[in-house]
Amino acid sequence: MRVLFIYPNLNAQIGFNYGLSYISGLLKANNIETYLLNVNDKLGYPFDLNRIKEDVLSIKPDLIGFSVLTNQYKYSIDIARSIKTYYDAPIIFGGIHPTMDPQGTISEPSVDYICIGEGEEAFLEFILKGTAKGVRNFAYREGGQFVIEPLRPFTDITKLPFKDYEIFDFQQMIDAKDGWVGLIASRGCPFRCTYCLNHKIMKLYKDHGHLPKYYVRRHTVDETIAEINYLLTHYKRINMFIFDDDIFTFDKEWLHEFSEKYKSVTNVGFVCNAHARVFDDNVARALKEAGCRIIKFGLESGSDRIRRGVLNRYMTNKDIERAFAVAHKHGLHTSAFVMMGLPLEETGDIIETVDLIAKVQPGRVRWSLFFPFIGTKAYNIAKEAGLIDFEKMRILDNFTDETCMMLGDDINLLVDKLKFMFCLFINGYANIDGQGRYKELLKIVEAAEKDTWLKNKRLFIGQVNMLDKEMEEKGKLYYTVKYNPFMGVRSDWKDNSISA
Repeated sequence: MRVLFIYPNLNAQIGFNYGLSYISGLLKANNIETYLLNVNDKLGYPFDLNRIKEDVLSIKPDLIGFSVLTNQYKYSIDIARSIKTYYDAPIIFGGIHPTMDPQGTISEPSVDYICIGEGEEAFLEFILKGTAKGVRNFAYREGGQFVIEPLRPFTDITKLPFKDYEIFDFQQMIDAKDGWVGLIASRGCPFRCTYCLNHKIMKLYKDHGHLPKYYVRRHTVDETIAEINYLLTHYKRINMFIFDDDIFTFDKEWLHEFSEKYKSVTNVGFVCNAHARVFDDNVARALKEAGCRIIKFGLESGSDRIRRGVLNRYMTNKDIERAFAVAHKHGLHTSAFVMMGLPLEETGDIIETVDLIAKVQPGRVRWSLFFPFIGTKAYNIAKEAGLIDFEKMRILDNFTDETCMMLGDDINLLVDKLKFMFCLFINGYANIDGQGRYKELLKIVEAAEKDTWLKNKRLFIGQVNMLDKEMEEKGKLYYTVKYNPFMGVRSDWKDNSISA
């Protein structure tokens, strides 16, 4: 049995697909051959249907599985439709998008089956049985009807075989990301933010009789350390690990055991996610002692009205300020993540976000444009308020370049300004140079009408670059765009090996 996985990840950051690595590891442990087409322009595999055809015909798979993100759904459909014209093999769509929109996905004629939720055990069972009938987590068409089998319980990830890194050209990925290597030690998140898929998945499993309290699962510390050792001995030029767990610091007992064992096996630094409400001196100390370099906090908005009323994010600005202060006290470089163009967001809410960032002064800040992922509560809020441009939503393949939200001319203009000049807003609101030069330029940018902004955007960016250069020559602190167009980094960060 040969299984070919296809992972479209175009016009996006290079990402390691944990789901595919787990599934491939399980299949290989059961003597099933696996292959991967990692369709990513940054890794030398652009969207080329002829090249994909050559690879499919060369591999001759018995089964083709797609891992599908919502922003990549259109590419997945184009590839699947193309394959159906020259090759006869069942096509399965799995991943986030089919889970969030099963009806829409299985209605596509080129898709034979979909896998909903966690797919490791379901995928293996489907192969061994040779039919989707009775395979929990699978959906299919039968006699013109749409059949969704019940969901199996959440997977015990400690019982899964080791993740398959070999199916990826993993050294190429490491080098393309300047030595930054992603890891994941847990699955699931205890929070139910409206813009995220977690609340939908928890409800989905609960509706099928499975308790949400089992949603968050962890590998043991020893399993995690073993994986780190494997990566260090099998691959070169690793400069930093980044744990992509939704919240790495939630289980404090696990964290303290990890801290002791991690520093005994490597001095490579690491990055991880935390939550402002559950971050204290003990957590910060354990992270610092282990070798953590960057601690990331998802803030989303500086507006308490938006966080509580739209996003279901129950933390206050005081919680956020305290968390950043604790992290800075322990010498941790901090990262803040915010979104713009949120449903029901007003100008004042956006300014509150800028003001909060200027106040806490994180080591870096990443921004994105809100995208209404189908199936989430935030999508329903935006849809019911008539705020989504559905045609634009369909064609967007990321959430950094453009927005599909229609929030009014004034807000859309402000969002566009921030997308290009977030660092100017931080520097200006913080009066970071102490002389008001960023602040004066910011006043001009904020006051610019749409035509003026569009006409002079490059001029404004050039003026910011000149101010940044002067600050750099004087050795002064300031924020500047670095590594990618949607990240601002404080100038006292000097480790060029880290790109996110």
